[in-house]
Amino acid sequence: MSLLCSPSLKSIDRPLSAASLPDSNYVLSLTSLGNFYAASASSPSNKITLLDKIGLQTAQILPGHEEATTHLRTISSLGGSTQSTLLSSGRDGCVKAWDERSGMVSIQSMFAYLPLMAAGRRPLLCCDASSDGFLVAAGTALQNEDAFILYWDPRNPAAPLRSHGSTHSDDITAVHFGEAPNLLFSASSDGLISLSNAHELDEDEAVTYVGNWGCSISQGGWAHGDSKKPHFWTASDMETFGYWSSELDRLQDADIRHPSLHDQGQTWVTDYLINCHCTQKAESGLAVFVGSNEGDAALITNSNLSQPVAPWTIHSVWTGGHVGIVRSILWDEDHDVLVTGGEDSKILTWRIPELYSPNMQGEKDDTMQIDSPNLKREWDDIDVSEVASPGKRVRHESS
Repeated sequence: MSLLCSPSLKSIDRPLSAASLPDSNYVLSLTSLGNFYAASASSPSNKITLLDKIGLQTAQILPGHEEATTHLRTISSLGGSTQSTLLSSGRDGCVKAWDERSGMVSIQSMFAYLPLMAAGRRPLLCCDASSDGFLVAAGTALQNEDAFILYWDPRNPAAPLRSHGSTHSDDITAVHFGEAPNLLFSASSDGLISLSNAHELDEDEAVTYVGNWGCSISQGGWAHGDSKKPHFWTASDMETFGYWSSELDRLQDADIRHPSLHDQGQTWVTDYLINCHCTQKAESGLAVFVGSNEGDAALITNSNLSQPVAPWTIHSVWTGGHVGIVRSILWDEDHDVLVTGGEDSKILTWRIPELYSPNMQGEKDDTMQIDSPNLKREWDDIDVSEVASPGKRVRHESS
């Protein structure tokens, strides 16, 4: 499967800023929180580090979870709060909402014990909050042949409001609320994706649509493209990419490693999918970030994800910053910055060039604001190279 070269393809080999987590911990998850980026570390650290956006200086270290911090999310109005809140889940059975000013947990929900269970904590693998901030969902790992989606009111977090145990039969790897506060997308290692009514008390009536991929799903989420109806994307443990309709009919099932570039003296070969980002700046409303085993990352898009034969296009490559697998990636659209985190413990910020699309206007949104007036000026003063480092996946081949 060919990979088209965007007319504006950039290969960037110089990061804007760099930082490293201590003790060679992997960077597992990234999110934007006001003037900071939050990064979660692998075990045995499990801590959450807040880094200043301009220079990636460590501003604060939160203790994270007793066992494996599994997911980070930034919530704009949790429980009626007027401030953005950092939400995290962990294998210790907790969902925590952090007050970054004090470093303390402002809201903690102990999902250690479920109704009718005598004992045993259930590890949590993912979490999210509804658009209105009044409902939090978390997905558990499989334990004793059961996996649950748990719901809780952050204003009264002592115990879950309800638990749904029949939606999935294996580890629940992703839960994401949609724009409507009652709709929850979930994905699981059982090969199923589901769309549920989170407000439905009767578990048997909660699931509205189910899609069966037939392979273990590692991540997934919402995708809002040109269609008025939402779509969904998924990634499997076998490095396959799926795209689904609003009713969870499978529209695309592709090995993400197959689209490759061998054209005009340039080469890119994908080894794995890092993550996807829903944005109107990309074709079909979805930016797909892929990586190489050498530590490079690239942004690819598809002209029509509803058509399996539609071509893929490579727009940007970030090379030479990491050694080994890139585990996490974040597109900070407010600042036109890409943040990457790797198994080498590095956290890097990069300039992200404007995406080219023949079907989209190339003008930037002049209404975007940044938190600090110095932030854009300092980044704009940095000259970003457009020449790839030798020996990396994107390179100029000798004729």
